[in-house]
Amino acid sequence: MNANLYALFASKFPQDREACCIETHDGKYYSWNDLDRATAKIANLLLSLGLPPATRIAAQVEKSPEALMLYLATLRAGYVYLPLNTAYRADEIAYFIGNAEPAVVVCSPHNFGWVSQIAFKSGARHVFTLSEQRNGSLLERATHHADQCEAAVSQPDDLAAILYTSGTTGRSKGAMLSHGNLAANAKTLHAYWHWQHGDVLLHALPLFHVHGLFVASHGALLSGSKMIFLPKFDSAEVVRRLPQATIFMGVPTYYVRLLTEPAFDRAVCANVRLFVSGSAPLLLDTFNDFIERSGHTILERYGMSETNMLTSNPYLGKRVGGSVGLPLPGVSVRVMDEHGHACASDEIGAIQVKGANVFQGYWRMPEKTAEEFTEDGYFITGDVGKFDRDGYLWIVGRSKDLIISGGYNVYPKEIEAVLDEMEGVAESAVVGVPHADYGEAVLAIVVAKPGADLSADAMIAALKQKIANFKVPKHIVFVDELPRNTMGKVQKNILREQYGA
Repeated sequence: MNANLYALFASKFPQDREACCIETHDGKYYSWNDLDRATAKIANLLLSLGLPPATRIAAQVEKSPEALMLYLATLRAGYVYLPLNTAYRADEIAYFIGNAEPAVVVCSPHNFGWVSQIAFKSGARHVFTLSEQRNGSLLERATHHADQCEAAVSQPDDLAAILYTSGTTGRSKGAMLSHGNLAANAKTLHAYWHWQHGDVLLHALPLFHVHGLFVASHGALLSGSKMIFLPKFDSAEVVRRLPQATIFMGVPTYYVRLLTEPAFDRAVCANVRLFVSGSAPLLLDTFNDFIERSGHTILERYGMSETNMLTSNPYLGKRVGGSVGLPLPGVSVRVMDEHGHACASDEIGAIQVKGANVFQGYWRMPEKTAEEFTEDGYFITGDVGKFDRDGYLWIVGRSKDLIISGGYNVYPKEIEAVLDEMEGVAESAVVGVPHADYGEAVLAIVVAKPGADLSADAMIAALKQKIANFKVPKHIVFVDELPRNTMGKVQKNILREQYGA
């Protein structure tokens, strides 16, 4: 049996191949036949280059249906897809291309000059261009190729994609994901989130990240569901399009911005059956405000580049704000203490996971890969959390964000949760900074709500009534906004650098 991921998707295309597969923000319409023929042409172009199996195809392109087709064509041809964040600049691209050594690089036409120099210097044999306006040398060359192509025969462990981790500390690592890894997770989410015939996905996420490329796109492809493609998130455009959709996925920032739209109400959401949030923590205020405005309870889930999705609040049943839910079927999740023993309920420890969704290891880093797995095959996520008495998982933070102050372990998320509940606080971030006496001191960085008049001294006094003294921040700094990466995660490494002195 062919384990090729494209072959799996193609087997699930709807019977009516002329039905709409992708509708764009500007009214373009792609049928399932269009998707099949276009991916065949691009796959045949790649195959015509005489590349060996498992060749890497790197892409740093703006979001478009053709960008998704390039990904699918790479799978179809039996090559390995390497998506690169469109925000990356020359030094970063030089590292990724030098490390992955792709034979083919596809970039935006306006970046061709500098990207091609880097690519050819690193040994790439071909550099193509692809723009969001449906032009560029990739499509021009592909036009001359046949519109039929058998999917390459792939084994479950054959590589399908390499995703570089965000690299907030040190150099990014390339997580190797196989056809089997991606198929297992797509099938699990298809069943768990009740994807069904007639679903319409409003797709506003980028295509270089797990959330938009795998979780969202794979869900629609596996259920033969139409996608409405937005080139980027625009809250007013999302509100305009929501009545045509049944599923919407976003990062917490999307939901915060939707709540600022006067036109966002229950009527707009009447046809939507599922709102999913991930990639960063969702504030409880946002969770509750969204219920009040829309009548819908956001489903929070937890995943990583290395594993895809691991846990999810239930589709049917209680969704708990602030929790990332229950382990998905087929995924084993455990929380372990420093002695290697399983933690009791509400006891904080290291989150470890195992399952068919877990990656093959880090690209060309066998020692690092070995370090990140336990002897019994669990991947050490680097996240710290706890299970509550109902079996729901709560993320407390990253192990690298743990603060050790005066010999005590301090988990930033615990303090942030108390700060975020304070009147006038929009959001907060807690980091450890060097301290002569304590080793590390707890520092809080706070964003105030518009018009709020906050006092650091008053907030510290209030915290002393709620949490142990060793957890109370030594200082509170007020800022207009927290630094975030493209997926909405707060970049604490920047805060540590900025306030470390």
